[in-house]
Amino acid sequence: MDRTERFYKIEHLIRSRGCVSFAALLEALEVSPATLKRDLAYLRERLDAPIEYDAGENGYRFGQQWRGGKHELPGVWFNEAELHALLTMQQMLAGLDEQGVVGRHLQPMFDKITGMLGVDAAEADELRRRVKLIGTARRRMASDSFETVGSAVVKRKRLAIRYRKKTGSGGVSEREVSPQRLVHHRHAWYLDAFCHRSQGLRRFALDGIEAATLLEADAQALALDELEAELDRGYGIFAGGTPREAELLFSAEAAAWVSREEWHPAQQSEFLPDGRWRLRLPYVDDTELLMDLLRHAGQVQVVAPAELREAHAARLRQAVAAL
Repeated sequence: MDRTERFYKIEHLIRSRGCVSFAALLEALEVSPATLKRDLAYLRERLDAPIEYDAGENGYRFGQQWRGGKHELPGVWFNEAELHALLTMQQMLAGLDEQGVVGRHLQPMFDKITGMLGVDAAEADELRRRVKLIGTARRRMASDSFETVGSAVVKRKRLAIRYRKKTGSGGVSEREVSPQRLVHHRHAWYLDAFCHRSQGLRRFALDGIEAATLLEADAQALALDELEAELDRGYGIFAGGTPREAELLFSAEAAAWVSREEWHPAQQSEFLPDGRWRLRLPYVDDTELLMDLLRHAGQVQVVAPAELREAHAARLRQAVAAL
């Protein structure tokens, strides 16, 4: 058994028997006396396990406050491979949590995971650095707003926000909203919420929220199915409006890679006899879709609808004119 399993075994033996001798622990774990001594010291000193030696019974037991209780060591149900996976997850979380808004609350848990692996801080940092996330065009936001919004989502409370629009005049408005969920898309965070001013579901960019105040009133609850039907039916982050269907035709060269991508959960696709790949998907606003089509300039043809084909052609002409 690995080190983590030994920790669990020691804890289980002491809990089930009350007091266990050193010899009995050696027999059950099948390790050397030196290894067992290190494990017991580590459990006490690094994981705060209330294990003490009882000279009268010549064995190890939990401290008086835990006898007959249900003490469990933190994290002992994870094996070594799972602990490594959790450290990898920490690095991935750091890539999404640039300002440490969430990470600082989870750091105590990750410190315990490091302890369970038996490595020091430098070794744990080396492990995390083996996973690298590269992000571009990140949109920064106020960390206090993110924390307030996240708390409102979890507590199901309303928010008063001051919001600056990204489009149109870019004006600032005061709104009261019922948060429903947080959405992360292309290095930016969004809040899906019911807006009580406009009486409808809206998607707010968190970097557009200049101030957020948690209110005492409960948020208006909406079913997730209703939320998804309203805000997830279009392509990308843009929501609201009547969905249209885009039909795209990728060259055989591009199809080898693009066919492995999911552009939308409701997409339909097929390979043509000549190796080209036909993709059909719903979209509401063409802004993000046009940006992605430009990544495949020369390798994709917009078949339908006509307005999307014309908008794509106009973008290509603008790009050529700018050369």
